[in-house]
Amino acid sequence: MLQKQVITSDKAPKAIGPYSPAIRIGDFVFTAGQIGIDPQTGAVVAGGIEVETRQVLFNLQHLLDEAGVSLENVVKTTVFLRDMNDFPRMNAIYEEFFAINPPARSTVQVAALPKGAAVEIEAVAVGR
Repeated sequence: MLQKQVITSDKAPKAIGPYSPAIRIGDFVFTAGQIGIDPQTGAVVAGGIEVETRQVLFNLQHLLDEAGVSLENVVKTTVFLRDMNDFPRMNAIYEEFFAINPPARSTVQVAALPKGAAVEIEAVAVGR
């Protein structure tokens, strides 16, 4: 039986509810949705969708690093946007992090996100 391992990082925000920031099971790592929280302040970073997207991806990167994988191991992401009009600006930052062989991705607009965030991204990665 595969054992579930909870993944946290001092460089990523703490969970703001009853969930784990990431879980490793076998060769798979599943992250919770990350918003653009500054791990030092616990607040969403100011500056708009580009700044938030960059912080989200840094947060994901730190969780994946802690799990022993990297963004290159990500096979699927789901992006939640408060406003689909932000898609081009979010996508430009996203492309900086996933320039080569990007993962499969779904992007949806949602009514609201925690802490008033503009973007949330969750990821699935494979590898040891």
